[in-house]
Amino acid sequence: MSEFTEFFSFSDANVRYVTLGSVLLASSSAVVGCFTLLRKRALVGDAVAHAVLPGVCLAFILSGTKNPFILLLGAFITGWLSLVLIDYITSRSRIKEDTAIGLVLSVFFGIGILLLTAIQHSGNAAQSGLDKFLFGKAASLVGEDLVVFGAVAVLLLATTVLFYKELKLLCFDETFAKSIGFPVRTLELLLTTLTVFAVVVGIQAVGVVLMAAMLITPAAAARFWTERLGVMLVLAALIGAFSGISGAFVSYTAPSMPTGPWIVLIVSMIALLSFALAPKRGWISRLLRQRRNRTQILEENLLKLLYQLGEQEEDYFSNRSLETILTKRNIPRPQALTGLRKLKRQGYVQHQQNGWALTAEGEVRGKRVVRLHRLWELYLTQYLQLASDHVHEDAETIEHIITPELEHKLIEELNYPSLDPHQTRIP
Repeated sequence: MSEFTEFFSFSDANVRYVTLGSVLLASSSAVVGCFTLLRKRALVGDAVAHAVLPGVCLAFILSGTKNPFILLLGAFITGWLSLVLIDYITSRSRIKEDTAIGLVLSVFFGIGILLLTAIQHSGNAAQSGLDKFLFGKAASLVGEDLVVFGAVAVLLLATTVLFYKELKLLCFDETFAKSIGFPVRTLELLLTTLTVFAVVVGIQAVGVVLMAAMLITPAAAARFWTERLGVMLVLAALIGAFSGISGAFVSYTAPSMPTGPWIVLIVSMIALLSFALAPKRGWISRLLRQRRNRTQILEENLLKLLYQLGEQEEDYFSNRSLETILTKRNIPRPQALTGLRKLKRQGYVQHQQNGWALTAEGEVRGKRVVRLHRLWELYLTQYLQLASDHVHEDAETIEHIITPELEHKLIEELNYPSLDPHQTRIP
């Protein structure tokens, strides 16, 4: 508890530098990462992260100092050049984007390692700590680094707000943006520049190896919680900021733990929880929705069977034994019993000693399922010219998802039919 109080009092200057730097890094890169993710260019961040290393090394060789502004300027130049080179290769050759990314990433990173090795063997005393750009070392951030981080973060966020509408259109409908005269190529270069800035500002904290995760993971986590871009940007920034603070806190309480990897680990855990727990797009929600769909299909199939048995005997409300129902369709007995009991609780069937019978509400619902099935069979035979003996399976699937609006449209298109392709009456 004392460590918690000491950390969040921010009385230690080093804690302030590391925490604020981590928050600025994580939140600003997460915002830019949203656009990169929506543009389906997630691997671009990885390419830029590896391509900045030769820029850092060249800047050090030419300047002879570890001034963060000079080093980040060199990183920006080679990072931006790598993205331009990827676009050039993709547009001027038959090489696809993923292949171009792999080529540029490996070549630039190889040159960076070569230059870094040469620097380490040069005997220059100022080279100490230069390898933190490879693996990151957020705990070594100082006030001068924080100024650079803050300036780049403000620039990223301000540009995103200023060009929000244009970037949104670029991500969701590039063709429409071209048709109304938007400078799509310029916007792509702007997004490229923002991506490079985001990566460059983060390599000093988490290194080139982990920076791609900082760019994409918060955006991917936020995407599971919303369908709106504005909300996604805010959520991604908050997830990034929280992971930055949490990573700094873990590093503070356990000094042997590196800050950067812990930031990435925490944001990855948040992403996994989002993938599982998000209300509409998460794994658990999807499993529950699939279970509800299976239950609905079982219930409607049972009501349809009872209605069809009633059609044969011209009596919809008589009792039918479970064996009689199962002869009409091969449903496992335990599933059929579970479905019938649930339909009884809902008031669609009633159970007596000698079997199961439809209620008035069950007869209406069963009739609709049968009607939808036969309407769809008729539609497939009339409009798609399918043979009448080839449409049953398709109708078995589609009958459960036809909405009342589509049902009305089908009836109009088919001119209010009375018979299906098998000359059976459509109820």
